[in-house]
Amino acid sequence: MSSRTLSSSVAVSLPLSKRLAIAAGSCLLGALLIFVAGFSHIEAMHNAAHDTRHSAAFPCH
Repeated sequence: MSSRTLSSSVAVSLPLSKRLAIAAGSCLLGALLIFVAGFSHIEAMHNAAHDTRHSAAFPCH
């Protein structure tokens, strides 16, 4: 029986403007998720995100 190890490493170099756009988009998505959960009237969503909101100093009560 032969064993093959497949490994590949691809280094992708992105320009600074693209990296900043990805970082800004990620931050906006994260903030959107926190605020949607914070203003939601769905109790299950409120309970699921309760500790996250408090750790981000988002008042929910």
